[in-house]
Amino acid sequence: METILGIDLPTLWFLVIGGLITGYGVLDGFDLGAGSLHLFFNKEESRRIALNAIGPVWDGNEVWLVISGGALFAGFPLVYGTILSTFYVPFMLFLVALIFRAISIEFRSKETMAWWRKMWDISYMVSSTLITLLLGLILGNLIHGLPFNEKHEFTGNLLSFFNPYSILIAFTTLSLFMLHGAIYLVMKTENRLYAKLTIMVNNCSKFFILCFILASMSTLIYIPHMTDQFKEYPWLFALPLLAVLTVLNIKRNIDNRKYFTAFVFSSCITAMLLILFAIGLYPNIIISTTDPANSISIYHAASSPKALRIMLLIAAIGTPLVLGYTIFVFWTFRGKVKLNEMSY
Repeated sequence: METILGIDLPTLWFLVIGGLITGYGVLDGFDLGAGSLHLFFNKEESRRIALNAIGPVWDGNEVWLVISGGALFAGFPLVYGTILSTFYVPFMLFLVALIFRAISIEFRSKETMAWWRKMWDISYMVSSTLITLLLGLILGNLIHGLPFNEKHEFTGNLLSFFNPYSILIAFTTLSLFMLHGAIYLVMKTENRLYAKLTIMVNNCSKFFILCFILASMSTLIYIPHMTDQFKEYPWLFALPLLAVLTVLNIKRNIDNRKYFTAFVFSSCITAMLLILFAIGLYPNIIISTTDPANSISIYHAASSPKALRIMLLIAAIGTPLVLGYTIFVFWTFRGKVKLNEMSY
């Protein structure tokens, strides 16, 4: 099998897609978390500041989702088709929620009526929360596994997605993004809103730590295949240990009001949890609970070597450009949020 830098092409594409999805989780995670917290702000000025904290970056962060989807289609078309057909209803809800989140941000300040702004505030909060829960639900089902036949056709129904483990992962994702978003907002605000957010960050950290413990224990007890790689390569146990230390460091930095460092660690734990998810699945992407032989591995689903090489070159050119743009935007709009006539 053809390799690059000692890594076979399917594995390399698995890493590329994982990196892109991680980028989306880290970047859009705090946007979604800020949206889920939106109705906890009672004053009009506070809501506007919270919106303008993510205003310059939220749409650019979603680019990582588009790139991730395109990379999955190019690298593993069978996985792309199977996932989209299996999660058809969740993905349709996801797309509707994405649309409503965008128009809620853009439409809210177009009129001054209180009912108009409240309507879009509710829409923004509900859509952000729904997107997060759906992402967590899909992730939880991929970890748990789903019933597939030998033709890779989903044999379950809509209720199959709502198993206890996947629901727990959905709320763990929500708790993580709420914490991530709260830390980001506290870095962008000052005065009374800053004081309110310091309390909110502390509460979100407790919510996340509880969900993190429950999700970790549930995975170890009820999802045995997620530990197979760790049993085969014991040195990988350093990663869960680092994840625990990262969570503790988030809490420590929050208590010391070192919010930038806490934000760095909340970004790291988002990335590390996705890395642990990828290690647990590898070399599979979709696991069948009906028969392990019906699972889809990266080697079974990969495109031709020529297609992988060409798309890898495109990814090597495009990804740094998107990363550079993201860094530029964050640097340009650094600092505390100040409202003006151009604000949302």
